[in-house]
Amino acid sequence: MEDNTKVSLFVRNRKKLAEKMLPSSALVIHSADQMPRNGDQFFPFRQSSDFYYLTGIRQEKSILVLCPNHPNRSRQEMLFILPANEKTEVWEGRKLSFEEASRISGISSAFPLNLYESRLHEVLMHSRHIYLNGVMHYREPDGVLTRDERISRFLLEKYPLHRPEPLAPVISELRLQKEEEELEWIRKACAITSGIFHHLLRVIKPGIPEYVIEADMTRECLVRGAEGHAFLPVVASGANACVLHYQANRDLCRDGELVLLDFGAEYNLYASDCSRTVPVNGRFTLRQRELYRSVLKIYREAVSLLVPGATLEEVNRELQAFWEEEHIRLGLYTGKDLKNQDPARPLYRKYFPHGISHFLGLDVHDPGGRHVVLKEGMVLTCEPGIYIPEEGVGIRLENNLLITPEGNENLMEGTVIEPEEIENLMHID
Repeated sequence: MEDNTKVSLFVRNRKKLAEKMLPSSALVIHSADQMPRNGDQFFPFRQSSDFYYLTGIRQEKSILVLCPNHPNRSRQEMLFILPANEKTEVWEGRKLSFEEASRISGISSAFPLNLYESRLHEVLMHSRHIYLNGVMHYREPDGVLTRDERISRFLLEKYPLHRPEPLAPVISELRLQKEEEELEWIRKACAITSGIFHHLLRVIKPGIPEYVIEADMTRECLVRGAEGHAFLPVVASGANACVLHYQANRDLCRDGELVLLDFGAEYNLYASDCSRTVPVNGRFTLRQRELYRSVLKIYREAVSLLVPGATLEEVNRELQAFWEEEHIRLGLYTGKDLKNQDPARPLYRKYFPHGISHFLGLDVHDPGGRHVVLKEGMVLTCEPGIYIPEEGVGIRLENNLLITPEGNENLMEGTVIEPEEIENLMHID
């Protein structure tokens, strides 16, 4: 039987969305595409985060239609899914029955896909506005049209007198503040990730290939109950750690180097995101320890700033002076260099080229930009780093924070971060 807690979450999510929709409006949103790999093979399917947020349905080729003000209650919420097909199920396995889809989503009106166009037409005859989904994330690559975007073009051609409304700004705002069920799943993902990291400290040693660490990471992820990685993991030894999204993971971890790990388990489609940097041989050199402690110092300063009422833009700006002080102390540039720097290209950005934080949830880079005012219930990362290609060193430390009325809560509490703690665990026999 489906967990009633889950069903309640999806019902509440749709209710919150319906309250923000304009009067006399409808909404159409599709599941994610199945991405072909070759022949009749597909890449692993992962449901669209927005679609899952509203339905709890993980099955491909599904459609949600909402029309909160429709006079016929059976047309206010409609779910369209693939009907059962014995031939298909021989190859692909069982598909959801209409009863199962209703139980998972809390939507009583579940129909086969072939009724979609006629039912949608009924709904649009009672609507003036139509909410359509499209990618509006600043990190999203150009050039790839989602199923939602392709169908949106078709619907706007077919119903040109309806006023299109973008769904993304509305649902993105809703997804920022997490419900208790969502926080439970993020906590679980963080706990799994923490356990994986502590396990890896007993695996890492000189001569081990990066991909062996990744393989161990993947195994532990699945064994501990996660559904997989929330994103492609980074296992970057030596100078590879200066590549922020390094993903080759094919090099050897060499004695005397550091290895940067950036990974996170996904639980019930909710992400975690952890970064740690450890010595391959289990002991930091004096210089490595100095750099590490500098990053840890900035981490603690950033945590104190990521509180209700702040924005990521403000926190990044406030941290600049701390970075500059640390970089000068570390000998990366001088006070004189600082006075002569180009304001448009500040020196500290050479050694810290990314932001201090991003939002986290159903996506590892969840909706929410640098100017969003932090509020209770939001979840985000804190991830300072230092990258010095000329020294072959990259260090990043990252935990996940829940914004609370008093400040924030570290969702990865207990995940070792002090250099001495890391060394001790790496030398346990």
